[in-house]
Amino acid sequence: MASRRDDLVETALRLFYTSGFNATGIDKILAEAGVAKMTLYKHFRSKEELILAVLNRRDEQFRNWLMGEMEKASSDPRERLLAMFDALETWFRGQAFKGLGFNGCAFINASSEFGEQQHPAHRTSAEHKQRIVDYLERLCTEAGAAAPHELAERLALLKEGAIVTAQVRGMPEAARTAKGIAADLIAAQTAHAAALST
Repeated sequence: MASRRDDLVETALRLFYTSGFNATGIDKILAEAGVAKMTLYKHFRSKEELILAVLNRRDEQFRNWLMGEMEKASSDPRERLLAMFDALETWFRGQAFKGLGFNGCAFINASSEFGEQQHPAHRTSAEHKQRIVDYLERLCTEAGAAAPHELAERLALLKEGAIVTAQVRGMPEAARTAKGIAADLIAAQTAHAAALST
């Protein structure tokens, strides 16, 4: 059974994601969660603390979903890397997270609303993105890439570009375009590594 704290975080996640962090007031969250202000301040000392809890929840939720989709797709690390883009398209079409639809990336949204790089919400967003890169780098190493870190950063850049294109231009098919470029990058890196080893 969900706790009052979980209810608050889930409600705030939905509202922040659909309406924005700064535009969503505490009173709106309390009304939708059905809790008193005293209950909120029992768990969170400020709205900023609630925002950080929401970003941490979204980080866990999103990474578990994305990595789960990639690992479910294949045991081959190259196929797993490409499966990331299939998962992204599912998300872009609003079919990944029940009740949330697709409103862009919560971390891109947060880092644009809290532009100062040292702001806790901005730092938390950057940490989320780095965790994804680290996971991709591990898969790139397993796939036999010649330069796993470089390939991971390029694939992450494709992922971020696809997210923004899907959000700004309403193009869920951006994931497929990115997947085609990713396939070429992976093939080139693994072929190069194979050539070096012969």
